[in-house]
Amino acid sequence: MARRPQTSPRKAASQTRSRSTVDALVEATARLLIQDGYDRTSTNRIAALAGVSIGSLYQYFPSKEALVAAVAQRHAEDLSRVVMAAFLGAAESPIDVGIRALVMAGIAAHSVDPALHRILAEEAPRIGVLGDIDALQRNGRSLIRGYLEAHRDEIDVADPDLAAFMLVTTVEALTHAAVLHRPDVLAGAKAGQFADEVTGLVLRYLRGGAS
Repeated sequence: MARRPQTSPRKAASQTRSRSTVDALVEATARLLIQDGYDRTSTNRIAALAGVSIGSLYQYFPSKEALVAAVAQRHAEDLSRVVMAAFLGAAESPIDVGIRALVMAGIAAHSVDPALHRILAEEAPRIGVLGDIDALQRNGRSLIRGYLEAHRDEIDVADPDLAAFMLVTTVEALTHAAVLHRPDVLAGAKAGQFADEVTGLVLRYLRGGAS
């Protein structure tokens, strides 16, 4: 059986110069993934585009897969920041306002470099770099669970933890599928219609089927 490639960085970048090198390598990897796809992206091409030697690349990353993992981690962090910033602004709002804010945050997050998002969605499972992304999603679910618990009088669910999982997974799955297969529903006026439909779906679940 083929051995899974190492996807962890070889060493952490602690100094300004080394951080700049790592940033350049990660940015170059992302650009090549979007431009040419995973299979045509190589460590030699990444190093050349980043303007560093192949030896310098291997000082920090043991493989192409490790670089793709770094891109996936950075992209997930970018998405998480967008969602948290948008949702926290509505954390004290009534449930219908808060849920729509979460849906709009999901749309905004998936609008962050959708071309890269599509590539990573295809390749991340294949090379096994989903652990860190799952951790970010767990943090998001914890935040939503706290919001639901603070608004128990507005919803009809027996288990806020399960409800948070259902809510986040539903919003993520729908916005993710829209990016991959129906990008038109996330553009212009249709984005608002899409948000209304997803919000209505989630609210009916949270309110026990009530409109």
